[in-house]
Amino acid sequence: MNQQLLQLKPYPMEELNRRKQELHRQGVRIFDFGTGDPTLPTEPFIIDALRDAIPRVSQYPTVMGEPALLDACASSLWRRFGVVLSVEQILPTAGSKEAVFHFPQVFLNVDSSKRHVIYPTPGYPVYERGTLFAQGTPWPVVLTEENGFQIDFSTLPESVLQQTAIVWINSPHNPTGAVASGAYFEEILAYARKYDFIVCSDECYCDIYTHEPPASILQHATEGVLAFFSLSKRSGMTGYRSGFVAGDSSLIAKYRKFRASMGVASPVFIQAAATAAWSDDAHVQRRRLIFLERRRLFEQFFAEHGLHCASGPGTFFLWVRVPAGYDGESYARLLLEQGIVVSPGSFYGEGSEAYIRLAMVPDLEECQEALSIWKTIL
Repeated sequence: MNQQLLQLKPYPMEELNRRKQELHRQGVRIFDFGTGDPTLPTEPFIIDALRDAIPRVSQYPTVMGEPALLDACASSLWRRFGVVLSVEQILPTAGSKEAVFHFPQVFLNVDSSKRHVIYPTPGYPVYERGTLFAQGTPWPVVLTEENGFQIDFSTLPESVLQQTAIVWINSPHNPTGAVASGAYFEEILAYARKYDFIVCSDECYCDIYTHEPPASILQHATEGVLAFFSLSKRSGMTGYRSGFVAGDSSLIAKYRKFRASMGVASPVFIQAAATAAWSDDAHVQRRRLIFLERRRLFEQFFAEHGLHCASGPGTFFLWVRVPAGYDGESYARLLLEQGIVVSPGSFYGEGSEAYIRLAMVPDLEECQEALSIWKTIL
């Protein structure tokens, strides 16, 4: 087998599921802030679009995507970011996770000296996993509060940058909620031009924020750049597995060519639902305000009880430093005894051992109940 895969720990969400199953067996009531899978219902108009598109004869879809979906994705980029892209610069995906995972398999050359993939830690585990499956060389960069939870390229060795093929950035960042500025995007692009690497910007949380809408790297460049988008959190469609990649048309053409071998083309009825979702912004605003209401409740609780919330203004996650005497694992176990499920920071890689991550999934009443319980162990 691929020996590099032996480096991998069990996937974090599988461990969370195991812990929740044990609580279920014990009859403990669960408040699940661990898995980032929102339970807000999918909008009826999206469900109707899917239902109406189910064909009497089911045939294989193509990886290119239906014209209506490509147009809807392009229109959403224009409305959201003021970016004008052609349909040749857009590629539908089965969610952003699979696209992130498969990308290095196409764009890493194992016979080349440029096999490094730079990515943030703490961060989304799939950046590392996709690199290892592609037999690349992972190069995690530890993020801290001091550097704004963003990769500081000036600290990276010249030799590493010269051997880098792909750089992953994530804004808004999971798990910290940090949001990249336009100046930061420009800095990354300057390094990319100097060292000739592809910039992959994971922007799947771009529509979940507290105040100002986060920017996209596509507002600064498309050459040598791809941005990854998803309907999972934006539209409550995690189970639909639908997203798209946009940017450099030559990279899109190459990725499209090889994705036919991966079996990842979305069914036409999923594409119809996605077309409806990308064509509407009102439901996104409603969802954002719901997440924001929950977030404010927790931020007030943390402020009143001396817990440091290090979260930036993006995503629906909260990144919280645990009290003295604990690490993320031990504090998560303490909360778990009360039925409050959170993710230890260590699930997201090096540099996160003193934190826990909360996903704003339970409804407001459940959040209030969970905080009443949490208060008893402070």
